Amino acid sequence: MSTVTTDRQDERLRDRDGLRGALADVVERARGGDLGVIPVVVGLVVIWTVLQILNPIFLSSANLVNLTLESAAVGIISLGIVCVLLVGQIDLSVGSVSGLSGAVLAVLFVGQGLPVWLAIAAAVIMGAVVGWVYGQLFNRFGVPSFVITLAGLLAFLGLQLYVLGTKGSINLPFDSGLVNFAQLDFVPAWLSYTFAVVAAVWLFVTGYLHAQERRKAGLSARSVSTLAVRSAALLVVLAFVVWYLGQTRGVGWMFVFFVALVLIMHYLLSRTKWGRAVYAVGGNVEAARRAGINVRAVYTSVFVLCSTFAAVGGILAAARLAAANQSSGGGDVNLNAIAAAVIGGTSLFGGRGTAFGALLGIIVIQSISSGLTLLNLDSSIRFVVTGAVLLLAVIVDSVSRRSRTSHGRA
Repeated sequence: MSTVTTDRQDERLRDRDGLRGALADVVERARGGDLGVIPVVVGLVVIWTVLQILNPIFLSSANLVNLTLESAAVGIISLGIVCVLLVGQIDLSVGSVSGLSGAVLAVLFVGQGLPVWLAIAAAVIMGAVVGWVYGQLFNRFGVPSFVITLAGLLAFLGLQLYVLGTKGSINLPFDSGLVNFAQLDFVPAWLSYTFAVVAAVWLFVTGYLHAQERRKAGLSARSVSTLAVRSAALLVVLAFVVWYLGQTRGVGWMFVFFVALVLIMHYLLSRTKWGRAVYAVGGNVEAARRAGINVRAVYTSVFVLCSTFAAVGGILAAARLAAANQSSGGGDVNLNAIAAAVIGGTSLFGGRGTAFGALLGIIVIQSISSGLTLLNLDSSIRFVVTGAVLLLAVIVDSVSRRSRTSHGRA
């Protein structure tokens, strides 16, 4: 099937009205290999159903609140991984960079007595500089990102141990605003519902403006009724989530911060010239270069974003633990961040994925971890299950990529 025929089918699907048309659009795109977030949503439903049957506590409000808070730090790191995967590259050092940022924060804040905001700024800037160095090594010397970031993983792990010194661990004050933000600060109920309403209205308004732009260009677009149904569905889901989490502690500010970063990155990737350039480079770097895109600048920007998000995630992880130590950023942080991006639908082949993939992917991984912990199962089983889910996600990505190619959507 040619690309022209496929585009005409998409136009007819957008002309369909209401919920029926929206569902037809989803079904037709899925048949063409454009699965979007369908696999991860289905997988999440299956995982939650199984774990709830095995332990009724899993879907309790208290456990889901803990799940959201535990997801935020690694989820932010995964958001950076999404950026580098979109251009077909990888960063293996995000765990070490996050651990180093936590160590820098602790030394400056506790050891040197600097204001917490200044310590945070220094740690974030350190992450950005790391990403810039990666970009220069990749662009100027052509060293593969795998090798560059693998070297960074080892180097920054050693630097983290050096910064922490002989003590090996530095505790953060429990009464500091940063620790409270990560552990104890929750959004008031009225403000949570306000956020839900604003999100639904924002979805409708942006969709309506985008539809108007398409109509002015002589293209078909989603109808007002379809946009209204989509926004109403989002409002119902968000309101229920806020109500259910509010049965215990509510929605944590740290999780709201994570979601806000996801929304910002979604806007940048889908609505800006830079975002279109990222997808273009990931889809075909040579075609992007011939189209006049500054490919080197795009590579540098995604490496900077990835390391910066790793630093932010490391700061929040240290705040959540109220300490920075030699194991910060170690263990499965690195692998979980990469796995979350892939499980969330970001293609390892580049050019496909969204910022929401980091959110959905880390919820899947954290759900597995939380559920198996409640079942008192050994951590070895958690690694096996997570690895199986990751492998399944890559298989789905490969199969859908072949389907898109055969349907002219590659």
